[in-house]
Amino acid sequence: MTSKSTSRPYINPYIGGTLLGVVLFSAFFITGNGLGASGGLTHVITAILELVAPEHVDRTAYFAKFGAGLKSSLEDASVFMLLGTFLGGAVSGFFNKRFKPEIRKGEGVSNYTRLIMAFAGGAIMGYGARLARGCTSGQALSGGAVLSLGSFAFMFSMFGAGYAVAYFFRRFWR
Repeated sequence: MTSKSTSRPYINPYIGGTLLGVVLFSAFFITGNGLGASGGLTHVITAILELVAPEHVDRTAYFAKFGAGLKSSLEDASVFMLLGTFLGGAVSGFFNKRFKPEIRKGEGVSNYTRLIMAFAGGAIMGYGARLARGCTSGQALSGGAVLSLGSFAFMFSMFGAGYAVAYFFRRFWR
């Protein structure tokens, strides 16, 4: 574990934004799809479901489009983007001396409560992402890049809802 005083400074936001644009363009060019995590995560969940209850995957229309029959749900570019995002973040954090497993929470909140709240929030956001046909990165970055009106509506609604409920949940971080 390293202290924050020895970590390297963050990248200039203009350079970071430009690099993100190059990555987004490359994703469109190479895979035909933009960036996003919820699609890759859905493919991983379908692969796990195939191990536990393969007949459910074949009979359910939602899961069938991700991995029914002989089609492997892990043979999708979004799975590799998801894996690359995780590994790239870990490698970057390690080399920039910011890799530190921790649970950030308020003083009066137990680790258990914080983890339950994080899991519940992630589950709600994941459900919402599938309902909205994409996660924040998929909708805001990829949809915004092609000027999709629905993506802009999603992005403003998501940030507005976040600000609206933040007041009620701030004690978990203070």
